[in-house]
Amino acid sequence: MTCPSVSDEEENVWSFVSKVDSDQLIGRLTQVSGDGVSARVNGPDGAFVCGLSSYASECQLGAAGTYTITASLYYGSGTGSYRLSIESTRRPSTCVRLSATFFAFTSAGSAGTLPAGLAARCFSFTQPTGTVLHIADPGGSGDVRGRILDSAHQPVCPVGDTSQCTLSQPGPYRLLLGEFYGAESSYTLKMSRISNPVGCPATPLAGFGDPGAAVGSATVQRDGVTCHALTTATAGAVVVRFNQHQDQHLDWTMYDAAGQRICDEYTNSRHCSLPGAGSYTLLVHNRHTMGEAITYQVAVTALHNDAGCAGATATTWDQPALLVHQTSGVQTNCQPFQGEAGDRVIAYGAPTVYNDLSMWLVDQAGTPLCTEWSEEDGCVLPATGTYRMVSFLRYWEPDSTDLTYKLQVRRLSAAVGCPTVTPGSYGAAPAGALGGIRCRTLDVPAAGAHLVQAVYADNQPEYAKVYNAAGLRVCGDVHCEFPAPGRYTMVLAGNVTTKVIDNDVEYAVALLPKAPSGCTPVSDAAHGQAPHQGTFAAAGQYDCLQLASPAGSRVVRVQAGDATGAANPEITVLDATGAYVCDIYSLRQYSCELTGTAPFSAVLNAPSGAPTGAYAVGFARVDGPPNCPVLPRDATGSTVTTGAGSFAACFSIPADQHAARESFTWTRTSGTGDARLSVLDATGVRYCGPTGYSVDRTITCTLPAGPVTVLLEADGVDATYRLTHRDGTTPTP
Repeated sequence: MTCPSVSDEEENVWSFVSKVDSDQLIGRLTQVSGDGVSARVNGPDGAFVCGLSSYASECQLGAAGTYTITASLYYGSGTGSYRLSIESTRRPSTCVRLSATFFAFTSAGSAGTLPAGLAARCFSFTQPTGTVLHIADPGGSGDVRGRILDSAHQPVCPVGDTSQCTLSQPGPYRLLLGEFYGAESSYTLKMSRISNPVGCPATPLAGFGDPGAAVGSATVQRDGVTCHALTTATAGAVVVRFNQHQDQHLDWTMYDAAGQRICDEYTNSRHCSLPGAGSYTLLVHNRHTMGEAITYQVAVTALHNDAGCAGATATTWDQPALLVHQTSGVQTNCQPFQGEAGDRVIAYGAPTVYNDLSMWLVDQAGTPLCTEWSEEDGCVLPATGTYRMVSFLRYWEPDSTDLTYKLQVRRLSAAVGCPTVTPGSYGAAPAGALGGIRCRTLDVPAAGAHLVQAVYADNQPEYAKVYNAAGLRVCGDVHCEFPAPGRYTMVLAGNVTTKVIDNDVEYAVALLPKAPSGCTPVSDAAHGQAPHQGTFAAAGQYDCLQLASPAGSRVVRVQAGDATGAANPEITVLDATGAYVCDIYSLRQYSCELTGTAPFSAVLNAPSGAPTGAYAVGFARVDGPPNCPVLPRDATGSTVTTGAGSFAACFSIPADQHAARESFTWTRTSGTGDARLSVLDATGVRYCGPTGYSVDRTITCTLPAGPVTVLLEADGVDATYRLTHRDGTTPTP
């Protein structure tokens, strides 16, 4: 009722009769205009029971009888008008009866409008005890909420946000609905029955491959649900597939006939185990509340049988990769193979055009294997029998008709079909010459450290993994410590299951003892010595040079500044045991201290993209007393002549012939090319440079006390340079 007004200290008194003991009242007082109004409920004996406000207030009444509601102004002055509404939970004034058809998934629900200030609207219904309902958000223009009461008038489930409700206590049931703030609001009440559902179209279980007619389809409104009825004659695992261009906003849940949750998208994306024969319900929810309706297709494929599987494949490495076709957006493919207990098996898969490939291994019952992360690669088969690699492409656009991807199923343990490679020699083409097949059997005659490197025909390295006979990781590429002599398996990108490498992709394998032997001796004199000249004759070739410098000394690399491709090799310095000492970066930018056991070797290989070609390289010892001619401190300086076989020169400056700051100038006086300069102290530390390459340049360096070495490196072309130095602390005249 709407009351015109209450003024000053006036009180409006209303009465109502409660016909049952211990009734629970829902009351609401809503301010309409003017000054604030409050109300209180008093019992037949005049005792205070509860207060009423704009929120729905619950008042626990006592004995049946006449109760009063007294309304007055908060502060006793002014004028205010209000609305007053009350409803009994035990003897409602009126209830809308919800029929059996209301609970079908095909029902449009019950729509209406809650007037402003209404305490609650009552709905009544009957359902078997234990019924599971999907309660949709009533929506509307306000905040519509409610609760379901059982036959004992006790709360069973809330109504508001999208939720599920199990009618765990006997009915009949009442649903009391209201707008939280008392505002007028529209609503649509929908409570679809999940247990023993009605209105779910039948969707047959699909086999592997194109599901054909075994596809369900529906349109689901935003924040709405649809359902599909499934029947299985046996227990077993299934996989649920939606066409991807829509399913990014769809959630699904599987229920049994009793409405019990069996699995859902987030915890069972790979498989859902149906516990027994019977009927099941797939509930689909459009969770994109701000989006539009979604029309989708869905297929539920039985994983526990092999209907529609491709022919069995072998797990040997020399067979070609499988080309798998997908002609439906909800298709799931199956690739069976035979395995023995203890086999370690791995699969590689990749789309032929951009897509996202899902694949996993299942046993004969369709249960996924090896789902947890492991440091090892592949999966150990628990028993002898038939296994299946389940796979599909996730992205499927409306205009797609036939998408393809490649698949390789391979046995890592006791691998079969891999060409054999034995250790080769430094300075020669790899023993593992160019050839196809993703793997190699490495026949290692003795335990110890080896260099293992796979390169394509253009000398581009390919990351690889090495496994023992059980299929367990031994090492990665480049450096491998073999624990015992025997046969090992090297696999290109062995742990990259998203990469398929076809058998026709040729590559070479360098397998060499990590400690080099038979290396060509080279000088470490920076002055007056021709560089070492060599040739890389094949992709994957490694050369080694024995350095003359002893342990504790420091060396740098000298090389023509214009060297490119094979003429600019990668270099790694190792000690006599094969232990790493330094690499090309230290040799070129700083200096390399030879730590470890002498003699030391420089291992060279052509850079990626340059499989063959000649090179010239030298090494200069830069610590200790300089053994280079003195660079005069005059205007004439020294002349340096360069060419293809002479592209570096060094000079010494005694301690008493340089200042704390010294300026150096080099100028090309004939020929072509350019040069760079470095200054090192007696310990081999670069104090200045290496500079950039230039035709002529002056640099000023802060130098330590003691003698220094000046190193000029030029392009490998005919030219002459004049090199001078002077006191850098005095201005240029």
